[in-house]
Amino acid sequence: MAKSIQYTKITSVPSQKVTTNELHGRVRIAFAEFEAVSVAADTVVDMFVLPNNARIVRGRFTHDNLGSSTAAEVGFAAHKKADGTVVALDANAYKTTAATTSAGAVNVANTIALLENTVINANEDGQLVTVTFGSSGTYGGTIQLAMTYVID
Repeated sequence: MAKSIQYTKITSVPSQKVTTNELHGRVRIAFAEFEAVSVAADTVVDMFVLPNNARIVRGRFTHDNLGSSTAAEVGFAAHKKADGTVVALDANAYKTTAATTSAGAVNVANTIALLENTVINANEDGQLVTVTFGSSGTYGGTIQLAMTYVID
C-alpha cells in the first residue's frame, strides 16, 4: 500500500510533525474588486497580499465584459523570499491569458502548473497578487479576484 508524504509522517515511529497548512489549518480567503473605467492596456492592478507560509488552495477570477480585444492574467509582483532572495514578477503565475470580451469567470491557481497547493515563500511583506490587463483595448467594467489559502 502506498502512503502520502504527510500520512507517512503521521504513522512513522516516532511520528513526525505535519505543518498546519497540510493538516488542520484554517482556511482563509483573500478577496478584491476593481472597477475599471477607461483603463489602458498593460495596466497592472494590485489586488491583495498573501502572507508568508500560506498554502494556496484555489482561486476564482470574475469579470464583466471589459471591452473588445481585451484579456487579463493573474500573477504576482516581484517580492523577496523569507531569506531575502528576490523573486521576479510573474504576471501569469496563477492564470495565463483569459479573454475578457464577455462577462465570465475562470479558475485561478487550479493546477500544479498554476501553483495550486504551493506555499508562499515571502518575507514579512508577503506576496502581492496582481491582475494584468492585456496589450490591446481599453478596459471598462468590474473585475473580482478571490483566493483561498490555508495558514496556521
